[in-house]
Amino acid sequence: MDRQNPRNRIFPAEWESQDAVLLAWPHKGTDWEPMLQETRDCFRQIIDAITRYEDIVLLVDDNDQDPSSLFRFPEKVQTVKVPVNDTWARDFGPIFVKESGKYIALDFKFNGWGLKFAADKDNLITQRLFENRIFSQNVVRENRLNFVLEGGSIESDGQGTILTTNRCLLSPNRNGGYAKNEIEDRLKQFLGASNILWIDNGYLAGDDTDSHIDTLARFCDPGTIVYIKTDNPEDEHFEALNKMEKHLRKFKTPEGKSYNLIPLPMADPVYDNNQRLPATYANFLIVNNAVLVPFYNSHKDMEAKKIFEKIFPDREIIGIDCLPLIKQNGSLHCVTMQLPQGSLGELVSRSLGH
Repeated sequence: MDRQNPRNRIFPAEWESQDAVLLAWPHKGTDWEPMLQETRDCFRQIIDAITRYEDIVLLVDDNDQDPSSLFRFPEKVQTVKVPVNDTWARDFGPIFVKESGKYIALDFKFNGWGLKFAADKDNLITQRLFENRIFSQNVVRENRLNFVLEGGSIESDGQGTILTTNRCLLSPNRNGGYAKNEIEDRLKQFLGASNILWIDNGYLAGDDTDSHIDTLARFCDPGTIVYIKTDNPEDEHFEALNKMEKHLRKFKTPEGKSYNLIPLPMADPVYDNNQRLPATYANFLIVNNAVLVPFYNSHKDMEAKKIFEKIFPDREIIGIDCLPLIKQNGSLHCVTMQLPQGSLGELVSRSLGH
């Protein structure tokens, strides 16, 4: 494989400045169809919250009606007509790295979380965004479609450390031909990583992603990790999450220090047809000057909000009712993908009124 000096390449942290957030509008040709209105209402909440701080690039399926004809969206929303399978922008959207002062949009293969769901249209999203001239002329698309990687499966501290899970990245239906050390080599090459932290334990019932890291543990700054914890021995996650916590305690920063570990409450169980859904407060989204936190109509919502207020004292903490999203086994972070500051093109900026 081609060799690039990873020291020239960095995977930005989510808390760094952003131009916009990428979303894909729910449409009738998806599993959302039986609950389309409540899902769209949830998306409108997300859009209203984000556009208080930055722009939105909203993907609309080419067979769907432009939602701006149905709803009065803020001026900060730019719609793009493209074929779309589903709404999980975190996992099919471009993953940006910065190299020599310029952004590179990494276009990894998306195969429906290990061949579980159709993904033929979503796998082409990054290419189609470039065809629609969404990004700056200085942004380069890097074709990595021979390697499966989803945005929800990796966390960056912005300084070369990647947090991920064995269960997802070593899934045989993703990159089954590669051993762990080979996958690690590619993460270092593609993302400029110098340190990979692999979590061996932890899962959420109902999760289709094979334990995406953004459901379990997240960076809040280079020295702080929040993670899901339960003190209830009757909860089916108790043993696995306790093992995950012990594993997190062993991790060290590049400077050799232990991480500041902050537990988040395990969300109250949410069920659909007697199946537990993967409700989690770890699926939050950081935007410019704010943090959006998923709520599940529970008293624990405010407990989680207070924790985030302490972690991010300079950002507004905004709760978003994500019960509609959790019915399709995802949440707030899963339907969003941040686009870093300086990545959007002039045409998009002008259409957004800049």
